[in-house]
Parts: sequence; C-alpha cells; structure tokens
Amino acid sequence: MTEPHSDHGRPVPLSVLDLAPISSGSTAAQALRNTVDLAQRAEAAGYHRYWLAEHHLTTGVAGVSPALLIQLVAAATERIRVGAGAVQLGHRTPLSVVEEFGLLDALHPGRIDLGLGRSGFRKPGGTAAAAPRPAVTPPSAGPRSTPEGLLIPAPYDISRLIGSPLLARYTELVQFPGAELPDYRDQVEQILALIRGDHRTEGGLEAHAVPGEGADLQVWILGSSAGASARAAAALGLPFAANYHVSPAAVLEAVNAYREAFTPSTVLDRPHVLVSADVVVAEDDDTARRLASPYALWVHSIRSGRGAIPFPSPEEAAAHVWTEEERALIDDRVRTQFTGSPGTVVEKLRILQRATGADELLVTTITHDHQDRVRSFDLLAPAWHAAQATRPQQTGRDSSAA
Repeated sequence: MTEPHSDHGRPVPLSVLDLAPISSGSTAAQALRNTVDLAQRAEAAGYHRYWLAEHHLTTGVAGVSPALLIQLVAAATERIRVGAGAVQLGHRTPLSVVEEFGLLDALHPGRIDLGLGRSGFRKPGGTAAAAPRPAVTPPSAGPRSTPEGLLIPAPYDISRLIGSPLLARYTELVQFPGAELPDYRDQVEQILALIRGDHRTEGGLEAHAVPGEGADLQVWILGSSAGASARAAAALGLPFAANYHVSPAAVLEAVNAYREAFTPSTVLDRPHVLVSADVVVAEDDDTARRLASPYALWVHSIRSGRGAIPFPSPEEAAAHVWTEEERALIDDRVRTQFTGSPGTVVEKLRILQRATGADELLVTTITHDHQDRVRSFDLLAPAWHAAQATRPQQTGRDSSAA
C-alpha cells in the first residue's frame, strides 16, 4: 500500500468527489460522459484526487459501481489519483473488493485509492434493517459556530429515512436473503490482510487474492460520525475521510474521535484527515446562488426517502412551493453548502480546514448544466492554489499532511 505522507504545514490538497449526477431531461449515458470530461478537466486544473461515489436505486445518480467508474476515469487521465468514495461493504465481500481493486492497480499502478464505507444489511431471517444509527450530537443541540466561524448545524434525525420504503427496497434488492453485515472492522482487516498477502481463513488456510495481493493501493475509511468507521480507521492506523457535506453536524465529533483513538501503523505514524464539502462556484455570488438553487429540492428527495431525483434546473426548483416542514428537513445541508465567487468559496473552505484541522479537502459540485459544473471546478482550483501559496496554513492539528 502507498503511504500517505507529507510535511507538516504543506499546502492542503484539494480533490474532487463525483456522484455522476443525472440532470433532469438527461440520461445516465450522458452523465458518464460528463464524468470523464470533468475528470480530465480536474487533472488539468491540478486537483489531487478524483473519487467516485456509490449509490443505488436512484433516478438521479449514475454512480452505481465505483470500480467501473474508476477504470473509466483512470483510462482517460494520466496522473490524477482515482478512487472510490466509497465502496459500500454492506453487500460486498473483502475478497471481491480486493480482486476488483487489484485489477485496477494492475492497469493503473500507484494511482488507485480504495475508500471503504458502511451500508445497510439484512438481519437473520430476512428482516430488513439499516446499519446502526451513527453517533451524532444529541438531538436537543442547536446550531452553533466554531471559533473559526464554521457552522455546525443542528443534527438531522435519520429515523425517518431508516424507516422509508426506499431503504427496505434497497435492502431487499442489494443484499442476499438472510444476510447479515459482518463486523465492519473485521471486514477492513480482512481486506488489508488480503492486500498484504497474509490472510488466513478460520481454519488456518492461506488465501491469496491475485490480482490484489501486493497492490499499491491507498486504503481509506470514510465516515459520517464518531462511530464504527472512525474507530476502525483509528485502530488500524488508516487515513480517515469525514463527510461534512453529508453530516455537517457530526464532522467535529468524527475527526476528534478518530484523532483521539489513533494508533500508529505501517501506513501512518500520525492521523490523517480529509474533509468533504459541497460547493458551487461562479463568477459572482448571485450567479453561484442561482446555479445552486436546485440543491435544496434534490436533497429533499433524498431526505424524504424517495431517493435522489434527476437534478432539477434552477427554473424547476423555483417553481416548487415549499412547506415549513420540507425546509426544516433539508436546512442543515442547504446552510452548509458553500456557494459564491472563487474568493467567497475559498474563504469558506479555509474556515472548514481550520476548524477541522483537515490535511486534505474534497469538494463535490452538482449543477443542472454540466458546463456550469466544469466552470465551478475551473474557477475554484486556481483561486485555492493561489490562496495556499500566499497564506500560511495550519495543517492537520495532530498529523502530518499527506
């Protein structure tokens, strides 16, 4: 495995998370072509990594297989690291993950990141269930700002989503009948052992994944809380990616739990944290806000249990009549989206970095028009790099930057 490493104080790298979004009136095929185009532009602009997400049973996202998308992007680029953000282990075996990513490493050596995430499962007997609820700030806690000025909103209660028909349908179609999710840390340890080549079955037999064994992969743990994911990353000495763009209320608890429990390993001698953010950048603040306006309606489709709809246009979003209940459902996500001119968004990202001590930042952007999304990334990269070159950074409170 490649060891993430850099010197303390190094400028914070900026990377891309792509969901392969499908816009209203468009198709999955076009979304995949857009992903390739954006990846090539991101590489040219100097972004550090290009990660692909995994989602299922939604009409608005084409990113159903990170491994296939990684191959598509890696083959179309030359230098940028390409990875999964993240593989959902709830319906995968450690062997299948290592073999897939071993193939990718064989084709694109030294460029592949294996991000590991948790997902729902099925209890014995076929009863549908969700992954354990993440540990977050108590529901009574209200919104607050950190001393650096980062908004930490009131936590979102996921109980409504857990009981939604979409999750039940997801569990029924994605999981094998009667299957139960193994312990997450055990899954990660098996993956690491298969990559190292020292895996043993319960009976003591050797198991070798070829390709996969000896692969030059960077293994990451992704998490949205201070729960099992953060604990596994800390115990195994792996880099940790915290999702401010998904669970902004829990980001500080997640990174703090990881740092406090971190155990040095052969991969890292200090904690290494990446933090994500949702951004939309345009030439001016007003234009950025207009381009970002459909985000609320899109998030509502997810939070209401329907699954992500095709991303609306600003005109479609403006036609929606909101209720107070609907607005309350998505308030935390909308208020923590960073929109504006390059200077505006760079300053918000700097606040996020200072508040979390992040060693890296990962940004995701969705707009209805693909060229607006490309333009957002094109505008952000030079502004971020210029700010990094001219202003000192406090990087990774307890870590060396990678």
